[in-house]
Amino acid sequence: MIDLHVRAKRMKRGGRDSDHNSSEEGTAEKSKKLRTTNEHSQTCDWGNLLQDIILQVFKYLPLLDRAHASQVCRNWNQVFHMPDLWRCFEFELNQPATSYLKATHPELIKQIIKRHSNHLQYVSFKVDSSKESAEAACDILSQLVNCSLKTLGLISTARPSFMDLPKSHFISALTVVFVNSKSLSSLKIDDTPVDDPSLKVLVANNSDTLKLLKMSSCPHVSPAGILCVADQCHGLRELALNYHLLSDELLLALSSEKHVRLEHLRIDVVSENPGQTHFHTIQKSSWDAFIRHSPKVNLVMYFFLYEEEFDPFFRYEIPATHLYFGRSVSKDVLGRVGMTCPRLVELVVCANGLRPLDEELIRIAERCKNLSAIGLGECEVSCSAFVEFVKMCGGRLSQLSIMEEVLIPDQKYSLEQIHWEVSKHLGRVWFPDMMPTW
Repeated sequence: MIDLHVRAKRMKRGGRDSDHNSSEEGTAEKSKKLRTTNEHSQTCDWGNLLQDIILQVFKYLPLLDRAHASQVCRNWNQVFHMPDLWRCFEFELNQPATSYLKATHPELIKQIIKRHSNHLQYVSFKVDSSKESAEAACDILSQLVNCSLKTLGLISTARPSFMDLPKSHFISALTVVFVNSKSLSSLKIDDTPVDDPSLKVLVANNSDTLKLLKMSSCPHVSPAGILCVADQCHGLRELALNYHLLSDELLLALSSEKHVRLEHLRIDVVSENPGQTHFHTIQKSSWDAFIRHSPKVNLVMYFFLYEEEFDPFFRYEIPATHLYFGRSVSKDVLGRVGMTCPRLVELVVCANGLRPLDEELIRIAERCKNLSAIGLGECEVSCSAFVEFVKMCGGRLSQLSIMEEVLIPDQKYSLEQIHWEVSKHLGRVWFPDMMPTW
């Protein structure tokens, strides 16, 4: 009886174990089928993704990777040729012998011109220092007869290679875009042989839409040529040019009632031949009229002059907001900056000399109430004067870039103490910049 009873209990327990094992086997089989189904659906989904999703992914891919991805399936290839993908494009034109940068493959350029030139709207060209790359850019421009560009940028990544081209060849290619676009709003053609007649073509076809024009270092343009642009393009909001193109007439044209308020005016004041470049003077009344019309304009001036060439500048009040001195500038000139630039927001001085700029910095702090950024390179300032300057400006100094070599310890502050004192007046931790030792 005992043996039968024990055997019965074992059989009963064995039945439960069998049922449990069967249940586990069933669950495992279901999981396997579900996993197989999911894997199958995921595999199919890559080819059946919505084209809008693929389009957004393709926009982040380099051109060559995008071309490879277009060969995956028919759906992806259709997305590759959608107009939205070709509205914004950057041609990178580099010669292997002169540049280590990647270049847009010539076969891809042919396909773009053949199939997508009419879709292009926001186009830029990046060329290296070789004449061949600049010629290639002009060749592409001359073929854009069916496009209507909204922005065009010609960018020299090294020296200005467009200047090596025959002027007639460059102008012929550029005017193709000017004539056919009709709606250019942004044009960046720094360091190119553009001239007055080509600007007239630009104005004749795009005067109602042009808002941004950057054309620094364009030696074939005259003050009359840029004045023509200002007279006709009343929607112009940003302008960049060399100082020799700036005139009283230009400022008055930009101040007319028909013209919108200018937001950004950049002027490069450059001297290539010391002592041989004559810089004219702009009348104070012209600056005053300009500021009355555009009171919030950013007037950015880059100076690359020798000391003896600064005489025409900072003799009376000018509305400069950003000043950059790329070469050595004297104490006298910086002192005049403090007296004549009350709108100054940013000041960068690359070099000055061995005479401390204590009084000049204090004067700038007193008169330039909007100053929020300053950078000093090869200059000298006593620690006491620098602390006083920071104390006067206070927390509005959002950018304070001063090399440690600039600061001269005195009886009041050492280099170790100045860190804490400046940080206290700024309301944040500050350290002077250190010169790399490698």
